[in-house]
Amino acid sequence: MIIQGNDPTISPSFSLQNRIMRQLWNCAWLLLFRPSPRPFHAWRAGLLRLFGAHIGKHVHVYPAVRIWAPWNLEIGNHVGVADGVTLYNMDMITIGDYSVISQGAHLCGGSHDYNSQNFQLMAAPITLQSQVWICAEAFVSQGVTLPAGAVIAARSVVTRSPKDAWTVYAGMPAKPIRKRTQHVK
Repeated sequence: MIIQGNDPTISPSFSLQNRIMRQLWNCAWLLLFRPSPRPFHAWRAGLLRLFGAHIGKHVHVYPAVRIWAPWNLEIGNHVGVADGVTLYNMDMITIGDYSVISQGAHLCGGSHDYNSQNFQLMAAPITLQSQVWICAEAFVSQGVTLPAGAVIAARSVVTRSPKDAWTVYAGMPAKPIRKRTQHVK
């Protein structure tokens, strides 16, 4: 999907097909997704499915969520994604069942190789296992997998996959601060 070895100052980083699909999605987001009333979760889920997203049951994606490429999105059942969330999914973002992503959180699936001459664009998937909560304005970087039951505290930064399930992580970089009670759904 990402063009390798290009000069990003004068040429695109993505195929023409990808750029056309993203423009179509941007128009649909602006005209149909963003202005939809807050309770119209099924409408927004339908639009996301129309653009290739895999959406489970009882999913609440609010109207001010920014999604870069719906075809790179998989959301499980009973998931909430709050207004102001950015899902910058150049690669797959997978959100497990019973997870919550709070206001202003940013899941960033792309970056640049600072050691390459052209700052080569690169992407990697982000995976949230079940019952994960990403609190307000937290940042999750490309290539990260969050284990089941993890909580990422408000404004925390996660650049590497945490190891322990059912743990609260906080800070920059996020570190484990306490265990939480496991709930089986």
